[in-house]
Amino acid sequence: MNEAKLGILGGMGPQATQDFYQRILDRTDASCDQEHLPAFILSDTRMPDRTAAILGGDAEGCRRRLLSDARTLERVGCTAIAIPCNTSHFFADDLQKELRIPIIHMVRETVNTLAEDPDIRKVGILATDGTVRAGVYQKECEAQGLRAVSPPPEIQYLVMSIIYDEIKKGEKGSREKFAAIDRWLRDAACDAAILGCTELSVYRTFHGLPEFYVDAMDILAERCITYCGYRLRMV
Repeated sequence: MNEAKLGILGGMGPQATQDFYQRILDRTDASCDQEHLPAFILSDTRMPDRTAAILGGDAEGCRRRLLSDARTLERVGCTAIAIPCNTSHFFADDLQKELRIPIIHMVRETVNTLAEDPDIRKVGILATDGTVRAGVYQKECEAQGLRAVSPPPEIQYLVMSIIYDEIKKGEKGSREKFAAIDRWLRDAACDAAILGCTELSVYRTFHGLPEFYVDAMDILAERCITYCGYRLRMV
């Protein structure tokens, strides 16, 4: 009997958490309830905004709340934790030091996947200001020999607007804004772009995007399934 239980530390945002769990269901090779991966979902919608905390707010308070939630998942018997929030991975290595169960590292797994493709050397990072300015993806890319580039201020403004002004408010996101982002990525000669914010993953669910865009939430969902000993559904 497989005793694996996945803990999902979510609520950042809640729509992204729902989308993440749906991806786990969709990608698991299961034909009945009992063949799916057991999961505990802790949707902590009161979590302080991670970008604000990192860029001059109460970063330590945010870290402590993440740790408290992770320990709750540990106590209820989870054997691994997923955090479907890219910006939260600024704290992931520090959190891991204080836990007995592993955090499946969304950012690291995504970059490792990209590094396996010899045609991908230059990567665009689409993420929150907190993720970008803290270098969350840039550090992982550098470790794998990839060149990470982030948008200039006028394009980053559009990225943040889609995340905060639209998806987090329950809207589907502006195709026009994303088209401007796409033009910049192509003009910058990127080989691929990372959807490094789960609200951008939600945008992809609504609108669809080409394979040029690598969805960190997709990779996290697949890694959770295989890490916990379940099979991926062929697509």
